[in-house]
Amino acid sequence: MTGDSDSFGSLAERLDAISEEIAETALNELKSAVRRGEQKRPAVERTLTQARRAIDKAAHLLRTLDDHGGADPDDHDHADPDEHGDARTH
Repeated sequence: MTGDSDSFGSLAERLDAISEEIAETALNELKSAVRRGEQKRPAVERTLTQARRAIDKAAHLLRTLDDHGGADPDDHDHADPDEHGDARTH
C-alpha cells in the first residue's frame, strides 16, 4: 500500500463488502434458528452482528481519514471553526 488517501476509500469499500457478507450470514443463522423453533436469538448471530458493527465502524473511520486528507480524525490539537465562526479545539 502506498499510504495515500485513495487506499483508505478502497479499504472502506472492501470492509463494506465484508460487512454485507457477515450480515447475510447472520440472517441465515437467524432463519435457521427460527426453523429449529428456537425462541431466542442464537449466540452466533449476536456475535456476527457485533463483528459487523465493528467492521462498519472501521469503514467509517477510514472514510473519515479520506475526508481529512489522511489526518488523524482523533487529533484534538487542531482548531475548527464552529457554526458561529469561533475556532475551538475538539
